[in-house]
Amino acid sequence: MRVIFAGTPAFSVPAFEAVLDTCECVAAYTQPDRPAGRGRQLTPSAVKQRAIDAGIVVEQPESLKPAEVQESLAAYRADLMVVVAYGLILPKAVLAMPTRGAWNLHASLLPRWRGAAPIQRAILAGDAETGVDLMQMEAGLDTGPVLREVRTPIAADDTSASLHDRLAQLGAGVLRQALLDVQSGIELIPRTQSSEGIEYAHKIDKAEASIDWTASAVAIDRKIRAFNPWPIAEAVIDGERVRIHAAEPVEASGTPGEIVRHSRSRLVIACGQGALAILKLQRAGGRVIDAADFVNARGSR
Repeated sequence: MRVIFAGTPAFSVPAFEAVLDTCECVAAYTQPDRPAGRGRQLTPSAVKQRAIDAGIVVEQPESLKPAEVQESLAAYRADLMVVVAYGLILPKAVLAMPTRGAWNLHASLLPRWRGAAPIQRAILAGDAETGVDLMQMEAGLDTGPVLREVRTPIAADDTSASLHDRLAQLGAGVLRQALLDVQSGIELIPRTQSSEGIEYAHKIDKAEASIDWTASAVAIDRKIRAFNPWPIAEAVIDGERVRIHAAEPVEASGTPGEIVRHSRSRLVIACGQGALAILKLQRAGGRVIDAADFVNARGSR
């Protein structure tokens, strides 16, 4: 089966591997190179790097709307287009070009958390589970019928980073099997999304990462985990603004924001309800340190 793959970040790469292993990948579409790192040098996407290694033609249009871009895409005569975190809108004309249309892997249990940041929003909301849906794409935002689904519980210590990696692998597995099934003559039965329980996973704003100690310890813990590895939750502790990388709710009480106790491994901060044990944090311009190092530094002032 002739497949065009469209994806950009590291999350897309395991799914790209599934396509490379099971189909004839005729082209890889990915976002144009963007500035990255301290030097802000133009850097190719993770998908572009893998495509080059695999000898796959790379296309990097700024948009799929221009007629010449669509003509180029149509020339690949694809049976299917697989889209995973590509980052560009696919016009109706593009969706209709491949014989089987376009499939999309989305990191949530649709219709919950349609949109840009489903992994972070699931953790922030305290969802007990999430997953990956393989859906047939249509014009709406993540509204297409679901072809396959895989679920996974969200653990109490899951961060966006750990959940991202797990969902990327689960999604690749679902996609791989679906591609094999279709090529074996097994048709996928689409399931129309429910009209109830629709939630939109709006893009993360860095301003959301600021911690308010009057919130509950549970809510703050979710924020810390949801915003790791980006943008990393920030808070004021003992008059100093720091970034918090790891914490856990504990039983304690006090004035919100007050250090109620500390030990060699943790720093306990009172919250609006309960308390939070800070395990790893980062001072301005510094590296990530254990709470003990922060406590020792405070004691030496």
